[in-house]
Formats: sequence, structure tokens, C-alpha cells
Amino acid sequence: MKKLLIVGASGLVGKALAKKCENDFDVYGTYFTSATNLPDNKQFQMNIQDGEVLKTILNTVEPDIIISCLHGDFEQLLEFHRLLAVELKNKSSLLYFLSTTNVFDGDLSRHHSETDEPNSKSEYGQYKINCEIMLQDLLKERAIIIRIPGIWGKNSPRFNTLLKNLETNEPIQAYCNLECSFLTDVHLAQQLHFVLKNEVRGTIHLSSEDKIIESQFYEEIIKKLTPNEIKVQYNHYQDKEKLYLFGLDSIRNEFPKTLNIKNNEIIDYLARKTVDQI
Repeated sequence: MKKLLIVGASGLVGKALAKKCENDFDVYGTYFTSATNLPDNKQFQMNIQDGEVLKTILNTVEPDIIISCLHGDFEQLLEFHRLLAVELKNKSSLLYFLSTTNVFDGDLSRHHSETDEPNSKSEYGQYKINCEIMLQDLLKERAIIIRIPGIWGKNSPRFNTLLKNLETNEPIQAYCNLECSFLTDVHLAQQLHFVLKNEVRGTIHLSSEDKIIESQFYEEIIKKLTPNEIKVQYNHYQDKEKLYLFGLDSIRNEFPKTLNIKNNEIIDYLARKTVDQI
């Protein structure tokens, strides 16, 4: 059984991935403040600014596969990933790096596939681009880039905010001219499990099969969550006369159709067993 080290195993995606992979991998994970659900001897407290702790973890675990699900300060994260890549340079481990749709936020005239050149105007997107380039420069084909869209989950910050707003009658705002991809933590974990199990390489886009206007997504999920008449406050992204495209397409054909998911399925999943909370 191969050893999988999830860097950032206490986060939304890291938790879901650890649970999905527990039967097929020897799973280890890192956390910063909140411990994971992994056994005590398989989780490590780590500050991304402490390079010595990183080296100790790598030498202790000797992972076959590492996946980075980290969030935090961009400059610190860039330096952390540089050090991680340097440590892995003379090893055989594969490194999977979770990137983002935001690497394309400088061009919202179309949705983007893996062959498109990244173009970002946001600090977040530029950080991810810098990480992608640096990791592939140091590790070549052993650095695999996985770009993901906005992630929902039954305990995700964006979903918890929506539930709170419904309870308190706070305004719910969404863009009415921004077409997006979405995904849930659980469905992303299923797709990532396939990627890791089959050691899929290169640049990979994981997202919903279809796209949806952000405000429409909110309207549909609100209808599932409450019988009350809730109005979504429409915002316009930049020019209100234009439709902006902020989704991920994919040209990859390795994935079975059973891993495909559409936005209506995401909405149904989020609403299931949640209605009683409203």
C-alpha cells in the first residue's frame, strides 16, 4: 500500500480526501491548529514557516505521493512549496498541487482547458501560477497540477455563510453575469482518489461537467433549502452588459463517466439532510 501524505489534511478538501483514501492508501497528514481525524501517529503539526519540521516529516513518512491542499499567506506558501520541491528533487515521490480557476481570471471571455496559457490579474491567481511554474521547473513531470473551481461542502465556509444568512434574513448576494464551475469536497475527493490511484500526470482540471450562472446556483439551492420566498440580490461583475466566463473545461479523457457531476447534483447533495437545519 502506497504512502500518501496530505499537506493540509485538516482543511475542507484534505479531510474529505483522507476519508476517501483511507482504504486504498497508507494515509498521513499535516495540520496547523486543528488536529485531523487520522491516528495520532499519522498526523503531524506543522507551521509552513518551519522548514526543519517539513524535512523531519518527509524523512519519517517517506511518502510515495504528496498532495498539497494548503491555504495561507501567499509569500510563505510559495517559499514552503519551493522548499518542499527542493527536498523532493532527489526522491521519487509524486507531488500533486491543488491550483485554481483563478489562474485564468485575467481572461473571462471564455472557459479554459488544460492547454490554455494561464493569465491572472489577481494576487491569488498569480501566486498559484508562480507555484505551478516553480514546481514543474524543479520536479518536471513529477509535479502534477490540479486546478479546481469554487468548492462547496456541507461544512464549507460558503455554505455555512448561506445557511446563516437564511436564518438571519441577511441579504444573499451573487453575480448574475458570471458563469462558473463548482464542485463539492466529497466529489472532488472522489475525482482526486482516481487521479492518485492511477497516478495521472500533467495538468488536470477537475470540476462540474456543466457551468451555471452564480446567482442561478444560489437561487436553485435556496429553493431546495427553504419554502420561504428568498430573493437573491443581483450584483454585476464589471460591465453589466457582458457575460463573463469563469469555468474550467477539460480535454482529459482518462476519467470514467461515473465521476462526472452536474450542478443540479451538487445542489441536491448540499440540500440533502440540511433542510431541517433551516
